[in-house]
Amino acid sequence: MQQILKHNIYYLFLLVSLMAGHTSCSEYQKALKSDEVKQKYEVAMQLYEEGLAENKKSKHKKALRLIEQVLPQYRGKPQGEHISFVHANSYYILGAYFDSAYQFERFTKSYPNSQKYEEAFYKSALSYYNESPRYSLDQTETLKAMNKFQEYISKFPDGEHIGDANEKYAALREKLEKKAYEIAKSYHHREDYKAAIEAFDNFIENNPGSKFRDEAYFYKLDAAYILAINSYAQLVEERLIAAQTYYEDYLKYFPQGGYVEQANTIAKEIKERLNNNSENNLG
Repeated sequence: MQQILKHNIYYLFLLVSLMAGHTSCSEYQKALKSDEVKQKYEVAMQLYEEGLAENKKSKHKKALRLIEQVLPQYRGKPQGEHISFVHANSYYILGAYFDSAYQFERFTKSYPNSQKYEEAFYKSALSYYNESPRYSLDQTETLKAMNKFQEYISKFPDGEHIGDANEKYAALREKLEKKAYEIAKSYHHREDYKAAIEAFDNFIENNPGSKFRDEAYFYKLDAAYILAINSYAQLVEERLIAAQTYYEDYLKYFPQGGYVEQANTIAKEIKERLNNNSENNLG
């Protein structure tokens, strides 16, 4: 019996100890309804820190609500820098990336000498990165994120996040490349071969290091060949010769490419058709 009582006392003591270090719901409600700016600030900061320690978004939601009530009163004051960063970071933690991007940018403009400057600058880029949609959609946020990462790389060449910044920038660039490539390919699928050739030309010129270049060179060749054989008789030879040069380009840049076999088949057909044309002309 005594042992059970000791255990109960121990657990009660432990529970009280844990509760003592946490902001209660009643404290939050009192601060929310209070007109005391200091009280709101202190409860907000405690909730924010607890949210970080416990990984609880519910705490950050409460902190954010209080912060937004008192933030204007702290601008220009010693606590202004801290509360402004906490404000932006709370949005980021909650996944409200449009808001966090704006607030982190505002922070870096207001506090360029802050110890949190690099982190805030980087998180503004991450915010846009997290809003970057799949490649087939509008890429405005992707471009914003790329610009921000590029700025970060320029400002902080030895920064804490330089490796991650370079990786994410490369991933965003690849997304734009894929979008441009898929647009060009869509012309091919719609059998608009002239537009496809022009689009693949632009893609190849604008994306010299892209992983989609192998495919772009091949589908440009394929589009040129199909265009040629479906042209008016007087245009066939000229367009076959153009397609032949695209085959030579493909083989030059991708001798071991993924489409060599198909390209060789097209080249063989081009050669046969050109030979037939020459024989017909001689006859």
